[in-house]
Amino acid sequence: MEIPSICRYCGGKIIKSTTRALYPKGREPIYLCVNCNAYVGCYPDGRPMGKVANTVLRLKRQETHRIFDQFWKKQGWSRSAAYRWLARSLNIPEQDAHIGLMEMDECERVIRLCLIQPKKRKAA
Repeated sequence: MEIPSICRYCGGKIIKSTTRALYPKGREPIYLCVNCNAYVGCYPDGRPMGKVANTVLRLKRQETHRIFDQFWKKQGWSRSAAYRWLARSLNIPEQDAHIGLMEMDECERVIRLCLIQPKKRKAA
């Protein structure tokens, strides 16, 4: 994934920072828009964990993760099996089946998929 430099929301400059820029005890590395505070977390090696998101999208991704994680754990699947299932269900490549890459509509789709699936399905 490419390191962001321009904010997709406001066109502002994105800098590498920490979550301390957002709240006092923050230490996690992030890429942060200096104008609108949209951000994405990053791994210790500097790779972004997904796409830059504003507050609304971050909250939707958190909700999606919570529902998806509960779903695959109830199914008794491994995390990797769950993401294979997700990729197949969304008809996308496995490397793109990450909630941190998803937009609002994709998050809504994942939530619907998890809520309508019968219990104890086989993983992909």
